[in-house]
This record gives sequence, C-alpha cells and structure tokens, in this order.
Amino acid sequence: MQFSLVAKDIQSKARAGVVQTAHGAIETPIFMPVGTAGTVKAVHQRELKEDIKAEIILGNTYHLYLRPGLNILEQAGGLHKFNGWDRPILTDSGGYQVFSLAGTRKIKEEGVKFKSHIDGSALDFTPENVMDTQRTIGADIIMAFDECTPYPCDYTYAKNSMERTHRWLQRCVDRFDSTEPKYGYDQTLFPIVQGSTYKDLRVQSAETIASFGREGNAIGGLSVGEPAEMMYEMTEVVCDILPADKPRYLMGVGTPANILENIALGVDMFDCVLPTRNARNGMLFTTQGIVNIRNLKWATDHSPIDAELGGYVSTFYSKAYLRHLVHSGEYLAGQIASVHNLTFYLWLVKQARQHIIAGTFRDWKDVMVKKLMTRL
Repeated sequence: MQFSLVAKDIQSKARAGVVQTAHGAIETPIFMPVGTAGTVKAVHQRELKEDIKAEIILGNTYHLYLRPGLNILEQAGGLHKFNGWDRPILTDSGGYQVFSLAGTRKIKEEGVKFKSHIDGSALDFTPENVMDTQRTIGADIIMAFDECTPYPCDYTYAKNSMERTHRWLQRCVDRFDSTEPKYGYDQTLFPIVQGSTYKDLRVQSAETIASFGREGNAIGGLSVGEPAEMMYEMTEVVCDILPADKPRYLMGVGTPANILENIALGVDMFDCVLPTRNARNGMLFTTQGIVNIRNLKWATDHSPIDAELGGYVSTFYSKAYLRHLVHSGEYLAGQIASVHNLTFYLWLVKQARQHIIAGTFRDWKDVMVKKLMTRL
C-alpha cells in the first residue's frame, strides 16, 4: 500500500491524499461505509459504486468468522469474490467487539474468550489467529487486535489495557510478517492507538504505534460516549505524533460535524454505522441539515429528498413518499434512506477534499458544521 499527499490546508491540519491499494485508489479524506457481515445493510454493490460512489467498504472479522465462516469465504476466493465488491476492503479485527460484548467475554494476556452472540458457543480470539482470519477474509487493510476501552474508565484500567494492546500488536506484526496473503495481492496491517481520554497515555500509545513503521495507523477507543470536545482533543494529540506521510484512520466516527472537525485535525479515513443505522430509523442527513422524516411536517412535502445533493434516490423520491414508506413499515424506506445518507457522507468528504485542494477548507468547514447540525 502506498500513500501520497496531494494538498495541505494552510489554515488547519487538513490534508488531501491518495491511498493506493491492490484493489484501486482511495482519495482521502474518505468515509468508508460499514458492511459488518459482508454487506452494507440494504444497499446493493451497484448502488455503492455508481450512486454512493464508495471507494472502500468495511467488513468485521468477528461477524464474518461466525457467518458465513472462513471455509466458505476461502472457497469463494475471499470476501471480494464472495460479495462481488472489486474495490478495497478494510476489516476490523474484532477489537470493538471486546468493548461491545463486554458481558460475554473474558480478556487475558493470551487473547479474548467470547461467547457467540448467535448460539453461545465459545470462541478464542488471539492476535495470531485474528491475523490468520483476516488473511483468509482477504481484506486489503487489516487491523491489529486491540481492546477498545469503555468511557469512562479509570486511569489504571486504561493504562493496563493500552500496554496489553501494544504487546498484542507486536504479536500481530510478528504473525502478519511471517505469513503470506492467500489470494495473490498485497495486504496491509494498521496498528491502533489506544489510551482512553488520558493525554499522557495517548501520547505514549501514538509514539509506540508510530515506532512500528507500518504503512498506515488508526486511532481507536473514541466515539464511545465521551464528549465531542474530548474526542477532538485526543485526536489532535495523536495526529500531531503519528507520521504525516502515512494515512490516519479514526475508527467509528461519526456525525457529519465530527468528520469535518476531525479532518481539520489531520484525519484521513473514517467509518461509522450512523448513516445507515439512522436511515433505518428515519433520520436523514442532508445538505441543508438533519431531517426526521417521520415528522408530520413532511407528509405533504412533495419536493425531492435533497435536490442539491443529486443522485438517483435523493432527487427521484419525495419527502412525502419516503415518510409514507417509513410509516407503512415498507422495506424500501430503509433502502432509500440508507442510499441517501451514504451518498451524502461520500459527497461531504469529497467536498472537503475539493476545499482542501482549493485552500478554502477551514472557512467552508466552519459554515458547514453549523448548517449540518441544524434540525429542519
């Protein structure tokens, strides 16, 4: 994997770049739709490519390991062949599940013991077998196995967890570097910075992660309930340490405003379930602000969902029709809203990129953040 910087904003730390992978180029800053179980919920691959214009999507190691299972993925020739997506894929190692499945897991030095959320069966995840699993899934970018700490957590817990994450990283690197990809193309390992909301731990973790010299780096353990200002503070601390010639990936973030503010701090890559999850609940992100399509005020609004955004679903369907589908419980509602929200997110980062290159990012960002947080 190669990363090249195209432009830097003179009034902020925002950058525009290109990540080159075996499955194509990714123009940064970029938002990556989340396809946890091998699918971005309610969205066809054709829509992802042609309407949403996604350049990379995510899969999740824990979920794909359970279903469909590694044998089926390997028989297919990896996740790209299995789901028909011929652009880059990134896989989350399962570190987030260490956080989200806290009630059914035990963390030890060797790894993490889970109980499957499907049938309760016992699962053992170690840094080594997580590397092997992601090799088999066939992602272009694979994540180190870490613990995503909860918020709040006390200093001692955060420090111990971070240090274990660093030890696990060394084991991930050793295993990754001693194995080959299975499907004839290169794969890349990203380490993950942890340290909760403690500045000294974030500094220590960022310095440790940077010392491994991998092709890209990630920031984990944020957007887990902490105030937005605290997230921005920790992101800035870390971005100032992580090497400028490598892409920086902020995991699990976030709202449109979160994304713009973190781009301004030097982040290049984002993912979040928010656009699709909120879409299924009737919340739309638009170029004018936030729309709760369930509200009565949209019942007789026959204007397009978002004429300014463009794209098929956003200009073809009306607000009134989408509201009718939502209240009728029609599956099409979730499809339309999901495609719309993801189209908006990809539009947003592409606009950010254009303004970074033009040298107008900060002023544009300040206007857009206020606008996009407005509830219509």
